[in-house]
Amino acid sequence: MNIAVIGSGYVGSVTGAAFASFGHRTVVIDIDPEKVRVLNAGQSPIYEPGLDELIEYTVRSGVLSASTDYKLVRDADVIFIAVGTPSLPDGAVDLAYVDAAASSIAAFLNPDRYTVIINKSTVPVGTTDRVASIIEQASGLAATLNTGQFSVVSNPEFLREGYALEDVYYPDRIVIGCSDSRALTVMRSLYKDMLEQNGYDRMGEYFLFPSHTKSSSPVLFETDPKSSELIKYVSNAFLSVKISYVNEVARLCEKLGANALDVAAGMGLDSRIGPQFLQVSSGWSGSCFPKDTAELLAVGKKYGAELTVVKAAEQSNMRMHEYCVEKIMRRLKSLNGKRIGVLGLTFKPNTDDARHTQASFIIARLVGLGAHVAVHDPKGMDMFRRLHGHLPIQYCHTLEEVAIHADAILLLTHWNEYGMGNASWQTMQQRMRNPYVLDTRNALDPLALFEMGFDYEGLGVHF
Repeated sequence: MNIAVIGSGYVGSVTGAAFASFGHRTVVIDIDPEKVRVLNAGQSPIYEPGLDELIEYTVRSGVLSASTDYKLVRDADVIFIAVGTPSLPDGAVDLAYVDAAASSIAAFLNPDRYTVIINKSTVPVGTTDRVASIIEQASGLAATLNTGQFSVVSNPEFLREGYALEDVYYPDRIVIGCSDSRALTVMRSLYKDMLEQNGYDRMGEYFLFPSHTKSSSPVLFETDPKSSELIKYVSNAFLSVKISYVNEVARLCEKLGANALDVAAGMGLDSRIGPQFLQVSSGWSGSCFPKDTAELLAVGKKYGAELTVVKAAEQSNMRMHEYCVEKIMRRLKSLNGKRIGVLGLTFKPNTDDARHTQASFIIARLVGLGAHVAVHDPKGMDMFRRLHGHLPIQYCHTLEEVAIHADAILLLTHWNEYGMGNASWQTMQQRMRNPYVLDTRNALDPLALFEMGFDYEGLGVHF
């Protein structure tokens, strides 16, 4: 097929490169000429493990390209909308980018070619109808069921940043919200290789994932567009609830003297619960969970069906951010004039995404209490600086620099670079004024740090 992907962010870049790797001629369309230049040079506009290699391979093979020209949608059999959907102040989704993409598609849609337009962005219930209406009004073409000149389909993404390539090639499920039989036929054909995992052997070193353990083919789940749109939101909200719950358990464990790691592991052995998303942390954050839970809460309130469990999870999550600051305050007392080193600005390892992270809340809180904050992240410092240029913090290129005269080190993101075998913890200890470490991921070796002379604390654990 000929495929056009609108947007070159996390979803657009991964989706475009993946379908190109199956031989579909794919163009990524973006209004940013610099991102287009980077893609056409065979490089990824965002950091995602393996994506540079995948884009280089598909561009060199002549199946992937990028452009700022929306006229190229005329030749497309399938058009993915993969643009940003940020939150408005009330938590609802800002659909300005989706609306703009729909209008631009309408201006150049080919009336002599049946086209399937796919909402890949995370969008509120009803957006499939909204996009169809915008295109109909702007183009004069019809999206009439089974007879129209185009169809709009919901096909939410379920990509984990840091594991996006593995997720796109080995998904748990592919959800398609579609009411048009012709569009459904196109979608089944589009995903045939992924559903059957055809041709993976010829992809070689670029697309073999040592960590891949899934033994079954993905499930193709077909439903109506509104249900498809809601599946993404309620899935992320449920995971948010699960994380908030285990973090509340960790706080209780600290009061009772129990071990939160063992408690979570014991819970996870129950097949009805499972071990996923039971890792104690400073709270959930990032570009998806906060935005998606806010939208779900906003729509529930709007339609008189408030999701009180999700609301409680959101409140509990903010409490966990504050709890981490309180632990530092209990150890250092007043933070006025204290120097705090922070390791990790992204919401998880293996991504440069620093949007809406726990670091943004915690660092702002530390600064507000009078602390001098020095930070480090292997990939996320540039984005964090762009988003939070107002924060008077020091950006450090080495861990040793973070530790100079520090009264505390706060580990927020469990990058491999911060592990006991990679980081220079002994040197850091010698440079600190007060060798106190708060490990919010319980990722470090407490005994090894104790032997180096550190005063160590985790979350929900006792030593």
